[in-house]
Amino acid sequence: MNSCKLTGHDLRWILSLFGTAIGAGVLFLPINAGLGGLFPLLVILVLAYPMTYLAHRNLSRFVLSSSNPRDDITFVAETYFGKGGGFLITLLYFFAILPILLVYSANLTTTLIEFLINQIGMEAEYINGLRLVISFFIVAGLMLVSILGEGIVTKAMSLLVFPFILMLVVISLFLIPHWNGAIFQNISFSSLGEANFWVTLWLVVPVMVFSFNHSPIISSLACFCKKEYGDQAEAKASKIISRSVMLMVVVVMFFVFSCALCLTPEDFTQAKTQNVNILTYIANRFPEAVFLAYIAPIIALVAMSKSFLGHYLGSQEGLNGVLYKISDGKIQGKIANTITGIFTFLIAWFVAYKNPSAIGIIESIGGPVLAILLFLMPVYCIYRFDLLKKFRSKGLDIFIVIIGLIAISAAIHGLLS
Repeated sequence: MNSCKLTGHDLRWILSLFGTAIGAGVLFLPINAGLGGLFPLLVILVLAYPMTYLAHRNLSRFVLSSSNPRDDITFVAETYFGKGGGFLITLLYFFAILPILLVYSANLTTTLIEFLINQIGMEAEYINGLRLVISFFIVAGLMLVSILGEGIVTKAMSLLVFPFILMLVVISLFLIPHWNGAIFQNISFSSLGEANFWVTLWLVVPVMVFSFNHSPIISSLACFCKKEYGDQAEAKASKIISRSVMLMVVVVMFFVFSCALCLTPEDFTQAKTQNVNILTYIANRFPEAVFLAYIAPIIALVAMSKSFLGHYLGSQEGLNGVLYKISDGKIQGKIANTITGIFTFLIAWFVAYKNPSAIGIIESIGGPVLAILLFLMPVYCIYRFDLLKKFRSKGLDIFIVIIGLIAISAAIHGLLS
């Protein structure tokens, strides 16, 4: 089989990786990136592809180092780190992804309720009183798709990704007549030596890392490639990841730059202060773009729905691995999937209904853990175990470790500040 030729299944995986990575956070990325002016945007543009591709390729190689298609990241971790170390990594993997699922379930419910109130004009007290019912149907609908299997999940995600990409591109094109040169004004290369510039750049790295993060679905991709392509699994997985990251960078950065070019640095500061997404701010800023206020929540709903599905695959792997290890292999297969599905549904429904304030803190804690598993652990294994030595590339690996350390330190700083 020709590993260079992309099949329909491969295209579905490319879109699924895109869908997992690019969630509603893309509506806030232009604000976080644009606050620092032109230079941080250019840094993101240059680093986005190599940083994202190399890190996720390393993680896929870690899973692919076992030729058994059934060995996902939880089983491979036990192979390298032993029973205790494997269980710890599996536990960290699960608790790094689960909070993101819970955030999506809560935000989906809130976004739909706000859309019904603000755009449709329904009575706030009445709709808020139905939060228990609304959250049930949202979580139940997504869980129904999730438990139907990996194939159905990737099909559903690929269907959701197309309109999402189309909407982002259309909006980016719509904003072109509003482009101005404000972002190019007052550019001084002397600012590159100032501490504030480097602090801004340091803090924007985790935003960039987590905006393009699709690690929860990489293990599932690797297992698919092992089963489907055998000896060519590594080449095929790398190609799928590369194409997906290219699509992410082109679509997202076009959207980010289009937004940045139609606003001023003062606008980004104001949008940050108001805590609104970029489309809502632009709709208020340009009266003729008022339709964006209607589109923004729809985009957010589509974005969070597809990201929920992608993250469920990783969360399911994690909890299934935990169940397998604590039961000495007695709980696996359909039984494990059933327990995982019921547990995830109940906790996601509860969080979606209650919408606790602490969920954001939990997600922030999970961010650094996920970055450790994505950036640092695979590189450590590549140099620790001879089975992976063929993947060593000192220059690229140093680059990934540095980016990972920057992302982790900045994320911890954001959590503590």
